[in-house]
Amino acid sequence: MSSKEKIFKELKGLFAKFSDMERPKRHTKKYSFKQPDVKELRNLTSYVLDPSGFKARYGKLLPLLTTQVDEGLMSTLAQFYDPLYHCFLFPDFQLLPTLEEYSHLIGIPILDQVPFSGLESIPSAREISSLLHIDEDLIRANLTTKGGIQGFPSEFLIAQATFYGKAMSEDAFEALFVLLIYGLVLFPNFDKFVDMNAIRIFSVLNPVPTLLGDAYTVAFKENKGCLRWSQRLMSLTNDDITWYDRVYDTVQIINSCGEFPNVPLLGTCGGITYNPTLARRQLGFPLKDKPHNILLEGVFFQEGKDPQGLKARFVRAWRNIRIKSRNELGPKNCIALEPYTSWVRQRAATYLMPYDHPRPTLLDVAGPSTLPTQRVEELREEDLSRAWIREREELLQQLKEKDDMIEFLEHRVIDDPNDTWTSLLPQSSKFWKRKYDQLAKEKADMEAAYEREIKKLYTSRLPASRAVRDP
Repeated sequence: MSSKEKIFKELKGLFAKFSDMERPKRHTKKYSFKQPDVKELRNLTSYVLDPSGFKARYGKLLPLLTTQVDEGLMSTLAQFYDPLYHCFLFPDFQLLPTLEEYSHLIGIPILDQVPFSGLESIPSAREISSLLHIDEDLIRANLTTKGGIQGFPSEFLIAQATFYGKAMSEDAFEALFVLLIYGLVLFPNFDKFVDMNAIRIFSVLNPVPTLLGDAYTVAFKENKGCLRWSQRLMSLTNDDITWYDRVYDTVQIINSCGEFPNVPLLGTCGGITYNPTLARRQLGFPLKDKPHNILLEGVFFQEGKDPQGLKARFVRAWRNIRIKSRNELGPKNCIALEPYTSWVRQRAATYLMPYDHPRPTLLDVAGPSTLPTQRVEELREEDLSRAWIREREELLQQLKEKDDMIEFLEHRVIDDPNDTWTSLLPQSSKFWKRKYDQLAKEKADMEAAYEREIKKLYTSRLPASRAVRDP
C-alpha cells in the first residue's frame, strides 16, 4: 500500500470515528415569546398625517407594527446566551446587541442623560393630562391598577387616539399613538394595558437603554415549540457574518459608564451590564486578543431584589458616560486575530454548545477505490445530483420570497396606493414601483443564471459520461 493510500485510509478512519462520536451538549430549554396584538394600532396608522415628520419626531416606530417575530429563531437563539459574559456564544465567534445598533434600528438617538430607572416620581393626573392632551377628569376616571402598578386600559387610550385622529388634532393623536406603541409593543407588561413605566419612559423619549436592558434581562416561559433554526445557526462561522454596516461610521460608541468598566443597563424588570468590548467587530474594529476579565465584569439584579443597591449605582454611573473615540479603537477593519478566536473556542468548549455541530464531509479528498470506474462515476453523479437538488431547493425558496414581496408591492402599493396598510410605508408609490421593478429583474436574473449553470454542467459532463458508458 502506497503512502498516499495509507493517508487516505487514515483520513477515512478518522472521519468515521469523528462521525460516530457523541459530542457533549448543554441541555436546551423551551421558551415562549409574547406576540403583542397590534391590529388596532395598525388601524390607527391611517391617521398619521405626515409619515416622514412622524419618523423624524419619534423614530422608526411604524415598521414595528408590521414586524413578525419568528418564534423558532428567537427560541433557538436564546439557547446560545452566555450568562457569564452576557453575549451570544457560537463555536468561534460572539454576538451581542449594542446600544448603537438598537438606536439605529428604531431611529431614536441615545440622549446624554440618565435613562429610565424606575426611581422617578409617579406623574400626577395633571402632568399626564398635559402630556397626552386629555382632560384631567378623564385621566382620573380611567386610571386603574393592574398587577400592583398604575396605568390605563389600552381600550381607553385607543378610543381617545381615534377621536383625535378623526378630528385631525395631530399633536394629541401622535402623543397617544406613540404612548400606545411604547406600552403595547416596546415595553409590554400586561395584555391590553399601558402601565406607568411606559408613560414615564415616553415622557423623556429616551427608550434605547431601557430597551436593551430589557433584551438582556427579560425572563422567558417554557414552551413546547420546535427549534427548527438550530442546524442553520450551528453551521455558521465567523466568515459567514456581515460584521459591519457603514451607517455606523459617524456613530459615537458608549464604552463604559461611571464606576463600571462596561455599560450598566436598567430595564423595566431589573438591571444588567453588557460588554461593548466584545462588540468591536460589529462596530467596525478588530478583536485582537482575549479581553481582560475586569472589562467583562458581570452584574445582574432583578427588580425588587437588590440588596447591594445596584440600581442606585447604575443611575449614578449614567451621569458619567464615557465615549470611546474611533481613533482609540484602532484601524477600521472587522478582523478577529487568533488569540481572541482561540479564547472564544475555549469558552465554547467549556460552556458547551446546545446543538450538534454539522458533521464535516471530505468532499475534496480524492483517493484510490476498488470500485469499478463506471460505479465511481455513478456515485459522483449521484452526489452532484444531490448537491444540485439542494441548490435548486434553495433557489426556489429565494424565488418564493421575492414572489411574495412582488405580490405585496403589486397589490398593496401599486394597485391600491391609498390602502390603509400602505400608510405604514412612508415612501411614495413611485419608490415602491422602482423596488417592484428591481425585484422582478433580480428574480429573472436568478432564473437565467440557474439555467446557464445547468447547461454548462450538462455540456462539461456529457463527453465524460459517454466515454465511461460507451464500449
